[in-house]
Amino acid sequence: MAVGLAAVGPVLGVPVSAGALAAPREFNAWPAPAARQAVKVTTVVDGLDHPWSVAFLPDGRLLVTERTGRLRTVQEGRLLPEPVAGLPPIEEVGQGGLLEVALHPDHARNRLVYISYAEPDPSGRGHRTAIARFRDGNGTAEGFEVLYRGTSDRTRHHFGSRIVFGTDGKLYFSIGDRGTDKRAQDPADSSGSILRLNDDGSIPGDNPFVGRPGHLPELYSMGNRNPQGLAVQPGTGLIWESEHGPQGGDEINIIRAGANYGWPVITYGRTYGLGLPIGEGTEKPGMVQPELYFVPSLALAGMTFYTGDALPAWKGDLIVALLGGGLVRLDVEDDRVVAAERLLEEELGRTRHVAQGPDGALYALVDEPAPGGRLVRIDPQ
Repeated sequence: MAVGLAAVGPVLGVPVSAGALAAPREFNAWPAPAARQAVKVTTVVDGLDHPWSVAFLPDGRLLVTERTGRLRTVQEGRLLPEPVAGLPPIEEVGQGGLLEVALHPDHARNRLVYISYAEPDPSGRGHRTAIARFRDGNGTAEGFEVLYRGTSDRTRHHFGSRIVFGTDGKLYFSIGDRGTDKRAQDPADSSGSILRLNDDGSIPGDNPFVGRPGHLPELYSMGNRNPQGLAVQPGTGLIWESEHGPQGGDEINIIRAGANYGWPVITYGRTYGLGLPIGEGTEKPGMVQPELYFVPSLALAGMTFYTGDALPAWKGDLIVALLGGGLVRLDVEDDRVVAAERLLEEELGRTRHVAQGPDGALYALVDEPAPGGRLVRIDPQ
């Protein structure tokens, strides 16, 4: 049974679950899942330029973002030559560019599509993560509107940014610390956090920091270094998150209202190059431990809970894409990881995202420059 929000310890004044405070284990300490699945990888389309995310439209079309700024359409197994029109100019800036694409839960009725991207600040203060939406016009973005703009920074790093809709119908999205560590501990800064909005961009009245002086009301969690994956767990409704650590210290977390995940005060990672300790150690009262962590880093990226029947041994598991190559499969029971394994490192290579299609198959995006970027399907062998 899912733990929920039993009051066993405060995090910024908001209770968190017992599971969130349990001592984590490093990835390699977990046993492999008992049920195994032989799979094969088939290329659906290639020629993509740093593909970042994919969304499956009800009519069978797929939308794929390219970090270089184009939203592409895959139709009947073919990558259409012209990108979706009607988006503002989106430039690739370091790790930023056109990032996430996600559908509104009621997309079949309202045709709404949501994206995240790096947007230049017109005041000259660098770039910021923006969240926008539009209506799918079958090749055209209709009624484009920006819903949210994060805090600007001149660095070219850690934009985030994944988008999911929770079982409560709210819009959750991630923004990284923008390469400035301390920003993740500033509650008046959107950087290094998970944020929560209504689907129209307004702020829900039940957000954990609404009415608290010095805190952004849209903030849902903080202390998140560079969140690259979000997924809603079927059954429990829990929101799981993956984030990049520094040199080591990648994390899998369950995101809970008002929680502080510690970066850069606590971390299992170390400084790049020198390997020196960061912050105050690996734990501190009032800061949440990860469900598991990775040393060395595997560069966790997008992820999904697999619910299909095509890969029965993986059903219910959390599948995580790895920029370090391949996938991680986490066997999850309620709010606990019970087993873990790495898969398809050589077959996939640098993998940015993984998603389940309406056909029950698992799809992955191989993040390479054109023509090496690919959308692939993972089938039983």
